Amino acid sequence: MTEPPEKFESIRAFYDDEYYARDHGKGRLPWHCRKVADRLGDLRGRAVLDVACGTGEWLDHFRHRGARVAGIDLSRKAIEECTKRMPDGEFVCGPAETLPFADGRFDLVTCMGSLEHFLDKPGALAEMRRVARPDARYLILVPNAGFLTRRLGLYKGTNQTKAREDVFDLATWNRLFEGAGLRVTERWRDLHTLSWPWISQGRFWGWPVRAAQALALATWPLTWQYQVYHYCDAIN
Repeated sequence: MTEPPEKFESIRAFYDDEYYARDHGKGRLPWHCRKVADRLGDLRGRAVLDVACGTGEWLDHFRHRGARVAGIDLSRKAIEECTKRMPDGEFVCGPAETLPFADGRFDLVTCMGSLEHFLDKPGALAEMRRVARPDARYLILVPNAGFLTRRLGLYKGTNQTKAREDVFDLATWNRLFEGAGLRVTERWRDLHTLSWPWISQGRFWGWPVRAAQALALATWPLTWQYQVYHYCDAIN
């Protein structure tokens, strides 16, 4: 870990005191995430690690499908929630840049909408590669600087920009993955906007515009998407 501990502490404070101070997703995994999970195949008996696991919705879905789950998150509140929710899982509070797991342990490593917030992205990716088996797969969801709404100046980022948020185009993300020894084999759209909770945000007169954008995102080219799933394997 090359970053001083106090830098992680300021980010941890944001997540513990602000981000997870609200009721944050303790229900069922949303339909669009379940759809992505279905593409990952049979995970019964497999070891799955989620990096920046939050309150555990993603891992809990895999646990119910028979996977052995582990997670790490910088937020103490998030890890406490995971431990209560999945007492049979393994959960650690700490930064993604130094994963406290043995080499070659996991069959699937995921990182969902979090890599952009890490201080040392190449270091975190290298750690994900280290703890994965040689034939493991990786699923990484990251934002896209080519997002059309962002390029038009109509979107400035998530509320996590207060902590840290680096947004790159797909080519730059690909170079980061390759630098860590990961090869992108598939890219998938994120369809989280195709839901009433997303469309109905804000004043009601803005709902038709958000509905139109949600439908557009389902058909826009991948380079215009808000965020993109990268399904990877290791470069041998």
